[in-house]
Amino acid sequence: MKSPYIKFFRIMSIEKQCFKMKYILIINGPNLNLLGKREPEVYGSQTFEDYFQILCDKYTTLKLEYFQSNHEGALLDKIHAVGFAPDCTGIVLNAGAYTHTSVALRDAIAGVKTPVVEVHISNVHKREEFRHHSYVSPVAAGVIFGFGIKGYDLAIESFLIG
Repeated sequence: MKSPYIKFFRIMSIEKQCFKMKYILIINGPNLNLLGKREPEVYGSQTFEDYFQILCDKYTTLKLEYFQSNHEGALLDKIHAVGFAPDCTGIVLNAGAYTHTSVALRDAIAGVKTPVVEVHISNVHKREEFRHHSYVSPVAAGVIFGFGIKGYDLAIESFLIG
């Protein structure tokens, strides 16, 4: 005779799969630790830590993680660490100046399975010529720029509708 507990555990297993929390990683590159201080006319006056708390409060059904580094290798290591994780829905990446210079970052994104949405706070095409080229864009799932810090919110939403 089958135990009634087997059916119960089978249902619990299905429920865990259905209600699995989506995990989205936000990565900020060089100088983005200075948000709120550096060029507020371009980047705004809010720190990213304060804005991240707003995102966490808004997206209570998501697991959001934030990582920032001024070092290219640390950004690569983080992308590699989550790029094959089955529980990672996506990566929101503002690579800062590395956007325009890093072939290594481009190759890391191309080499992982987790989709990446590239974000820039400012409209890079209204700025210096060297900012118009991105090594990241051709391998990103999407690109969002020019909407201020709210671009991160738009990037998160892109993972929820896709």
